[in-house]
Amino acid sequence: MHALTRGFIVLVSGLLLVACDPAEVYEKNIDLTSPAGDPYVWAVQNKPTFEFEITDPAPRYDVFLNVRNTADYSYYNLYARVTLTGPDGQIISRKLHDMNLMDPKTGEPLGNGSGDIFDHRILALPNQEFSQPGTYRVQLEQYMRQDQLPGVMAVGVRVGRREAGK
Repeated sequence: MHALTRGFIVLVSGLLLVACDPAEVYEKNIDLTSPAGDPYVWAVQNKPTFEFEITDPAPRYDVFLNVRNTADYSYYNLYARVTLTGPDGQIISRKLHDMNLMDPKTGEPLGNGSGDIFDHRILALPNQEFSQPGTYRVQLEQYMRQDQLPGVMAVGVRVGRREAGK
């Protein structure tokens, strides 16, 4: 077999193994635009909502926030309010998160980057208990002091079963 073909097969197999995370229950990201249609702007009135199904309430779960920003993002951090609502419509949790997207002292971008785009996965609700099976909802709101927040490309939520021993 040709070395290039063999290398391609190994690469694709590795990507498939990484993509299939057995602990993952849900993950979705939403691209952001301003009300005028400008890309990469998180408007204060834009409150992305993510719905996911919990079929097994026995284990504990970790809920992460995903943020993708450009190098043009003007702040080192991002304040976001996270509201978790249960299947019965009752609010389970409402927290304000201060997420560092850049080092506050050096200004160096944090997260995983490629060029001028950076991805962050931030643990928002660790060891979360879901008391009943059903559809849960997470709503995200940007809480910066700016109605139109440029440089935020996308936000999302990831829910995964908590690993034993953590």
